[in-house]
Amino acid sequence: MAILLPGGAGYIGSHTAVELLKAGKEIVIVDDFSNSSPKVLDAIRKITGKDFKFYELDYKNKEKLEKIFEENEIDSVINFAGFKAVGESVKKPLEYYENNVSGALVLLDTMRKYGCKKFIFSSSATVYGTPEVIPITEESKTGGTTNPYGTTKLFIEKILEDLYASDNTWDICILRYFNPVGAHESGLIGEEPQGIPNNLMPYIVRVANGTFKELSVFGNDYDTPDGTGVRDYIHVVDLSKGHVKALEKLDKEGNGLYIYNLGTGIGYSVLDMVNAFKKSTGKEVAYKITERRPGDIATCYADPTKAKVELGWVAEKNLEDMCKDSWNYIEMSQKK
Repeated sequence: MAILLPGGAGYIGSHTAVELLKAGKEIVIVDDFSNSSPKVLDAIRKITGKDFKFYELDYKNKEKLEKIFEENEIDSVINFAGFKAVGESVKKPLEYYENNVSGALVLLDTMRKYGCKKFIFSSSATVYGTPEVIPITEESKTGGTTNPYGTTKLFIEKILEDLYASDNTWDICILRYFNPVGAHESGLIGEEPQGIPNNLMPYIVRVANGTFKELSVFGNDYDTPDGTGVRDYIHVVDLSKGHVKALEKLDKEGNGLYIYNLGTGIGYSVLDMVNAFKKSTGKEVAYKITERRPGDIATCYADPTKAKVELGWVAEKNLEDMCKDSWNYIEMSQKK
């Protein structure tokens, strides 16, 4: 029995593929390379020493998706195929709704047709909107999302809740990511944004290596210790291991709908990250303060207690690991 990974060549998908293969799982990756590269597949094989099936296609293509279910015994699905940039979603809302929501509907309908009812969803802390209480627990109020990206995640969560209510033979786990950063310690896979990065750490490392002149810090007038936005940054390898733990829970406990925050429980500001990067790597990062970015909020970090208690999962890597591994990936990429 295999695990299907739509978007499995992307940033979080590729790291999770590595952890699943290391755990002895069989995987099938689907990707259209709209936000990833074919070279990632070879990197996954090189890191793990294991092979897997791959299909190049858009996961919204129902006919081609059904062919995968015909040709493979798919036991469970972890969906990484969502577009994921807050700023971009404000500029391209229709593209985000079509890819994220319509794609999820096609995927879930296909799963239902083939009797595959084990699903792990990549959700996001953005579903909490502007949080009423910090740190954020899974019981915190959702809604009031501040950007289309977050709204797509909220819509899909509602779809999954309604699906489970209609048929409780589904096994569903919703993982609310906070801010994934870092790269695999091998330096073979990492975050590879197209154009100017939407996320902070890829931007920092590309200023440090001279790709960009300076980092744009979006706002320094938030109600935070230094005025810049505070986020819960989690190493992508820790995040990936959370998926393995979630899958183990679904395999062991069966029918249910579970929701977990995946974060460290620590908030760092943008300038904290810039300073930590300099301290960890010795590299300077020039920056300028610009206007706030549409869709951003002041502070967001998790209470990850539930995942620790119920999944046995905790984030193990620290801020120094995140910075060093991000920089190592860029250095390795330049040598290729």
